Amino acid sequence: MTNQQQCKSWREQILAYGHENILAIHPTTLMFTKDKELTKQGDCIIAVSANKAVADLNSKFKQKLRNSNTKISITIEINGSIEQITAYGSAELELNNNKDIVIRKSNFTSDRTLAIKADKAANDLPREFTKKLEKPNQQIKITLTLT
Repeated sequence: MTNQQQCKSWREQILAYGHENILAIHPTTLMFTKDKELTKQGDCIIAVSANKAVADLNSKFKQKLRNSNTKISITIEINGSIEQITAYGSAELELNNNKDIVIRKSNFTSDRTLAIKADKAANDLPREFTKKLEKPNQQIKITLTLT
C-alpha cells in the first residue's frame, strides 16, 4: 500500500443535513444519524440523513480506530463555518451500528460509538453554528481523520 492509499484509509467523509428540530444541547454526546426525521428528544443529534453510519466506515479505518492511542479529528463544515472536535479510539469500539455515529466525552461505548474522550459535545458547539444546523436541506460535511 502506498502512503497516499494509506492516508485515504485514515480519512472518511460523511454528508448529512440539517433539521428544524436540532437542539444540540446534550452535555456529553454528539450524534449524526441516517434517520431523516428528528424529534426534540434527540438533543445530541446535530445532523440527519447522513450517508454513513459507523458500520459503513472503511474496515482499515475501523481497525485503526480500535486502538486507544488513535486520535480522531472530526471536522464539521457548514457553508464555510467549521467546528473541530478531537476524540480517541478504543479497543472497546464495536463500530457496527447501521444507523448512527456517536461521539462521547465519556469512556462509554456501544455499537454506535465512533470515539470517546471527546473535547466537545453537542452543547459545546457555538450557538451561531448550531443555528445553521436547524435549517432543513442545509448540507453538512463531516470529515473524520485518524492520527
